[in-house]
Amino acid sequence: MVSLAAIAIVGVAAWAVATGQMEVTFPKAQQAMESPQEPGQLSAVVAAPEGAPSPQPAPIDRTAVETIVREYMLANPELLRDMAGALQAKEQAAQQERAKVAMADLKPKIFSSPLQMELGNPEGDVTLVEFFDYNCGFCRQALSDLNTLIEQDPKLKVVLKEFPVLGEESVQAARVAIAVHRSAPEKYAEFHRALLGSEGQANGEAALKIAEGLGLNAQDLIADADSAETEAYIRESHQLAQALGISGTPSYIVGEDILPGAIGVKALKQAVDNVRSCGKATCS
Repeated sequence: MVSLAAIAIVGVAAWAVATGQMEVTFPKAQQAMESPQEPGQLSAVVAAPEGAPSPQPAPIDRTAVETIVREYMLANPELLRDMAGALQAKEQAAQQERAKVAMADLKPKIFSSPLQMELGNPEGDVTLVEFFDYNCGFCRQALSDLNTLIEQDPKLKVVLKEFPVLGEESVQAARVAIAVHRSAPEKYAEFHRALLGSEGQANGEAALKIAEGLGLNAQDLIADADSAETEAYIRESHQLAQALGISGTPSYIVGEDILPGAIGVKALKQAVDNVRSCGKATCS
């Protein structure tokens, strides 16, 4: 018995022919057989008279073909799920390949940009990069993860990438944070933890209030926050994220692997240990 799958395949092919999506050609008749015909056999090839028109394929009933395909898809709707899954897997594989290429090209900007902020050991043997937004709830939850890693691992270098993606207030907070780092880098870690660990909306006003509490001048910070250097920092972070396929926060880079989401201190520690062991966040 012919399966619906086979019918659908034939139907799709026939529809493609009918609608011009597929071209069908017919081989020329052989002029001679490779071996002589035995007496009594009919020749497998019948030559058409010279000048006779080439045979044309019979017209396809497009409505019938579409009906077959539609009925098959309705009877097997799980195919849509399978197709969507296959497409997603294909796109993820392509994105991972693009990120791998981008990682190789952009290493200096990812791990040692003169614009970036750092915590932990600046000479650490493993670098963990975090893209974050001060208004990201998951980033706030993950703050303790990063603090724990830094406390427990004196050889860990942490690079923070301001990646404000949650609106203008996030951009304002990021601008003040960058200004704090540039004017008083020794106070940046305390500022960062205070702002990211605070309740309510993080914006320029909230960031300046925390900075003033640390003894910094608000007017100086405002001027720095609006500078071209600050704009260059934010632009660089967004360009890196786009090249690496990073769209959400928090997102981490450990070694050369991108780890999206608040994956927890245990998973982050394991990734760091793996880099020391095999050079990758996941050892096979």
